[in-house]
Formats: sequence, structure tokens, C-alpha cells
Amino acid sequence: MHKHSFYILAILLSVAISSTSAIAGIKVKQLTTKNTLSQAEQRRFDYFFYEGIKLKSSGNYDAAYDAFSHCLSIDSTASAALYELSSFYAQMNKPEKSRSMLLKAVENDPTNFTYRVGLASLSRNIGMYGEAAEEYQKLVNDFPDKPELNFYLADALTQQGEIGKAIDACNKLEEAIGMNETLSMQKYKLYTQIHEDNNAFHEIEKLADKFPDESRYRTILGDLYLEKNDTVKALACYQQAHAADPESPYYIVSMANYYEVTGNKEAAESEIRDALVNEKLDVDSKVGVLSHYIMLQQQTNQDPQKVNSLFQTLLEQHPEDINLKQMYASLLISQNKTEEARFQYQLITEMEPQTESAWQQLLTISMKDDSIPEMLRICKKCRQLFPTSAEYPFYEAVAYYQQNKYEEALKILLDGVKLVPANNPTLKSDYYGQMGDIYHQLRKSEESFKAYDESLKYNENNVVVLNNYGYFLSLERKDLKRAERMSGKCLSQEPGNSTYLDTYAWILFTEGSYSLAKSYIESAISKDTTSSAALLDHYGDILYMNGEKEKALEQWKKARENGKKSKTLDKKIAQGVYIESKDEQE
Repeated sequence: MHKHSFYILAILLSVAISSTSAIAGIKVKQLTTKNTLSQAEQRRFDYFFYEGIKLKSSGNYDAAYDAFSHCLSIDSTASAALYELSSFYAQMNKPEKSRSMLLKAVENDPTNFTYRVGLASLSRNIGMYGEAAEEYQKLVNDFPDKPELNFYLADALTQQGEIGKAIDACNKLEEAIGMNETLSMQKYKLYTQIHEDNNAFHEIEKLADKFPDESRYRTILGDLYLEKNDTVKALACYQQAHAADPESPYYIVSMANYYEVTGNKEAAESEIRDALVNEKLDVDSKVGVLSHYIMLQQQTNQDPQKVNSLFQTLLEQHPEDINLKQMYASLLISQNKTEEARFQYQLITEMEPQTESAWQQLLTISMKDDSIPEMLRICKKCRQLFPTSAEYPFYEAVAYYQQNKYEEALKILLDGVKLVPANNPTLKSDYYGQMGDIYHQLRKSEESFKAYDESLKYNENNVVVLNNYGYFLSLERKDLKRAERMSGKCLSQEPGNSTYLDTYAWILFTEGSYSLAKSYIESAISKDTTSSAALLDHYGDILYMNGEKEKALEQWKKARENGKKSKTLDKKIAQGVYIESKDEQE
């Protein structure tokens, strides 16, 4: 279960907790400490501590950090300074260091509620649920006047997998604060998780009984009956819910489910359609109804056109709703209706050009279609709209590369790589990998290899770069052992990739391991689905060096038939002998 499952209730309880979470240790002299300070040391400590508080309040965090650090140099056991520094390390994304500071603060002042809550909370946030649960349990025992701690204890126990104990904590909290919707729903989920269906059911019954005018609980209760195939009681609950709130979208969805279960599909569709044409229902509620209906249709493999027609009804009612268009476009993508989806995404970009997700979907579609002009149009526009994004220069360069416009592509890459954030090394690796490919096409081998080296600094497992780098090294007969290692690394990641098998076979061929090369090239051919002419040409070369000259000639001819155009290949066929190619790009 997600660690934020109690989020709503946390808001309700945050006021109770925050009243105890004021800055700890403001009265520094009253803090528990294991060191005895002289009066002079105490004055220095007080000065730097209060100075740190002021600097922190004014936003001068670097100076505040230095002040609190100086406090620790005076008294290494001062819990207040340890606590303050802990918050800095948390902000610096150093949770282990932050927790070690809090542990020391609690050790030196075990009665301080704030330090102990901070330690438990941090432990929970970094996934140390067992430690968090242990600390929260101690807090619950030591501070019985703070029942809200059971909320956090229950969450930690849930994350730890101690569902029964989590339910006990929820019950204690309920005893203290009374019945609460979020808490009851959480108990329902917990009971369901451990398959205590009767107890889960009872939680919803209690809510429905306590809040008879709230239709949603009756609807949920009806859904539970429906799950048990008790359609009579389910219908009774739905009717009660409808009486309480005749326009509830939850009721409409549940009745649609009811009709589906009872085999009345026409009535189910009618319920959904009635909801969608109901002018009193807002568009978000309608989208919720339709989303649920889509899920049902997909689960039962129903005709998708029924859902599409309902979407079109909604779009006619709400032609300006961007979220609705995005949802419909996503559905069309899942149905492989690419052109219809493209139309919806295009409408979105025209209505709200800053909707980046729609541009990204258009780019993805154009890439799959190999629509280079469209890729260029999208990338150029997005570079204007989102000038700090490094994604669009990269794909614009890819489009130019596919048009053999290498200089234009290289210029864009050299500028675009500066936009790549430090936390995205994968994209930076792809940038330099693409530069390496371009330099190779420009016959600048040294620059190509330098770019590949730079790429592998950012992602040592970039298989495209490893493959190309290894292959181009083999063409120049340079550093063949390294080329073999790089190619082998590709195969370890994608052992069935025919391109990588071909590269490895060619490197072995270049090293003179003809028999082993033949084994790998034949494996590559068995997995190739494209009838690659280059692969067939390599196969012919390898067969020739294995003494199978007639078969070699046969493969060379196949390579030419499949589109391989090369003066060297023509000579091999004419003379019936292997001729080393001096130019891979001929």
C-alpha cells in the first residue's frame, strides 16, 4: 500500500501535531546535554544558536548551517543543534545523515517529543517502516494524550505489512476522535487486504447507518453486495442511494454495473448515456462515469465503437474541454486509431499550445510513422514554446540525420546538449551518441570515437553506442579487443538482437575467428526479420573465409537483390572472391 494512503486524514490531524512541532530547544540552557559547558562556552553556544535561527528565518541557509555546525563544535551533544542540522541534511537529500543527527538528538534528550516525532517521521519517509513503527509505538505509550499518533503508527505498520496491528492503531484513534469517514474507509481497505470481508463490510455499514443522507456509502454498500452476487440487496442499496441523491454519478455507474452483472447490457449503456447527456452533471463527473465504463468495456472485450460514440457525444457537449480531448486521444491510441488520435492532439495544441503532453504525443506518432517533415515541424515549434527543454533539439537533430543533413543535425546537438539537466545522464549519453554517428558519416573518425567515449561516460550501458562504436572500430581494425567487449556487452543485454549478433560476428571475423563468426552470423540471420542486405553481405564474407565459396557467392547475390549497392560487392560477385571493402559507406 502506498505510503500516502492516509493523506486526507493527515490534513485533519496536522493541526494537532503541528502544535507540538515548534522549533525545538528555543530555551537553549534548559536543553539536556551530556557535556558541562563553562559560562563562556554557554554564551558562545547561545549566540551562534540564536544567530542560526535568525539566519534560517531570513532565508540565509548557508550561513545558518555554518552557525549550527559551530554550535556542535562547542557542544557535540546539543540536541537542538543536532535537530536543526538534521533538517538541513534532509533538504540536501542526505536522509541517512539527517537520521543519524536525529538519533543523536533523541539519545541526548529522550523526553523531547519533537525530536522523537521527527525521527519517526523521517524513518517512515525513507522506507524504514519497522524503525518508524517502533518509534511511533513508543510515542503512543509515552504520550497517551496524543491519540493522533496512532494515525502515523497505523501508516508505518501498514507499510511494514503488519495489517492487523495497523487496524488496532486505527481503532484506538477512532476511540479517541470518533468515527471518521477517511478512517473508516482506510479500515475497510485494510480488512479487504487481509481478506476479512465481513469486517470490511461492517465498516461500510457503519458509515451508511451513521450518514443515511450520504448516498455514496449506500452505493458502496450496494457495490459490495454486487461483488457477492447478491443482486437483490445490491439493488435495494442503490435505490436508497438514489432516493438520497437522484443525481449522484456514483449511482449511475453502479447501476450500469448492476445491469451488466444481471445481463441487461442495453440498460447498462442507457444508464451511461443518460449520465453523459445530463446537463446537471459537470464534465468531470461525466468523465469519471465514462472512465469507469471504458474499464468495464475493456475487461469484457466489448466493441470499442460504443465507447467512442459516447466520447463523441461528450465532445459535442464540451468542445472546449482539453482534458476530455486528451482522454479520448489516449483511448484512440490504445485502439491503434493513430490518425484519429493525431487529429485530437492537433486540436489540443491549437487550442492550448502550452499543453506539452499533446505535443509529445504528436512527436511520438510522427516518429512511429517515420514522418520526418512532421517531426521537424513539431520540434521547431516546441523549441519555441519550451526553450529550456533538451528533448526537442535532440529529436530535431534525429530528423535531420535521417535526411542526411549531418551538419544541421550536428549544430543543433552541440547547442541542445547544453540544455540537458545534470539529473538526466541518459539523455546526455544519447546526445553524444548521436554526435558520434554524425561524425562517422562526416568521415571524422577521431571526433566520432571521442563523442562515443563521452556518451559512455554518462551511460556505460548505452547499447546503441556500444554497438556502433564496436562496429566502427572493427571497420578501421582498431582496438579490436575493446570492440569485442563492447559488442559482447550489447549481447548480454539483448541476446536475441540480430543487429548486435551481426556486429559481434563481424568483429570476430575481423579478428580472424572465422568459425565462431559463422556461428554468430547464422544466429543473426535466423533472428533477422528485415532481410538485411548488409547482414547477407557479411554472411557471404564469413562463408568465404570458412572455405564455403559457392555459398558465399550465393549470399553476395542475395545481398545485391535485397538492395545492397556497392562497387566492392559487384567485384566480389564478378570475381567470386572475397575483397575487403575500404569504405563502409560506399
